[in-house]
Amino acid sequence: MISYSEHLENTLHPQPHDDHAQPLVLDLFAGCGGLALGFEAQGFRTLGFEMDADCCATYRHNLLGDCVQIKLDANTTFPKADVVIGGPPCQPFSVGGNQNGLRDARDGFPAFISAIHQAQPAIWMFENVRGLMYRNKDYLELILRELEVLGYVVEFRLLNAVHYGVPQNRERVIVVGHRGVFHYPTALVQCVTAGEALAELATQVTADSKFLTPSMDQYVAKYEKASCCITPRDLHLHRPARTVTCRNLAGATGDMHRIVLPDGRRRRLTVREGARLQSFPDWFAFQGSETSCFNQIGNAVPPLLAYHLAGSFRDYLESPIRSDFSITPITKQDRTPVQLSLLAA
Repeated sequence: MISYSEHLENTLHPQPHDDHAQPLVLDLFAGCGGLALGFEAQGFRTLGFEMDADCCATYRHNLLGDCVQIKLDANTTFPKADVVIGGPPCQPFSVGGNQNGLRDARDGFPAFISAIHQAQPAIWMFENVRGLMYRNKDYLELILRELEVLGYVVEFRLLNAVHYGVPQNRERVIVVGHRGVFHYPTALVQCVTAGEALAELATQVTADSKFLTPSMDQYVAKYEKASCCITPRDLHLHRPARTVTCRNLAGATGDMHRIVLPDGRRRRLTVREGARLQSFPDWFAFQGSETSCFNQIGNAVPPLLAYHLAGSFRDYLESPIRSDFSITPITKQDRTPVQLSLLAA
């Protein structure tokens, strides 16, 4: 049986292609390229759009597609494309981001909807935190209505990355727009544990290993008591990890991911360990400082989840029952007030 790292190596590698021979994917708010890696491994061409310089450098270093460094908004110009994907900033909808939704200046959905209007893809997708379905469900409904106006059947489903080979419980809303019959990827039967993912890394100690100090141990104990934590938040190797985030990778917080070594010491995760829990193969090299690398990992879509979604996209595009179509542009006069709310410049 091959190891988890070998499985990632065999599965997640960009597929070389002739220019314009494969479907073009616009990857918005691309981050370091987690979504793009999954799509390139399924044979798609990608073009990323991302504002963070380190993310762009990581994208260009590891992937075949280019990444344009830009802060996206509703006025950004996009080319025609077969597919549009992306992870609009989730801070407006996450608990940690105060859930201000449409009132939050970090909201990326006006840019995403504008991209669909311009690119006229056959199919598109965005992912976001599960909070979008609850406290911000009215805003989600508004987004879906705007996208339906552009001529798409819109579906959404809450998927957990752990059901697609990722050694981590990570729930995300996956919204797909199409004109045909789309099938979400089938969940796998067996989950991968954190121990299977990290393998020999879990017990290694290197010169740059960072251990919890006695004062940090005390802080963690107080944190877990205050939060009524039944199970210590150490990384339990016999089961999938908790959700990996920027905060619990990069920050020395009570919620940080840490490994208990055989001698009882607790060690913080390395960049490579965080990457494996997100299903990045070992050859994927992150650019920038350690903190930047942790942030890139925590914000990423797990490439294995992206790979399975990309397989469903490929099946859709190759399906003989798919409806080929072109979107009739909606003029300002034709739009209702609801349609204008996000598309207006």
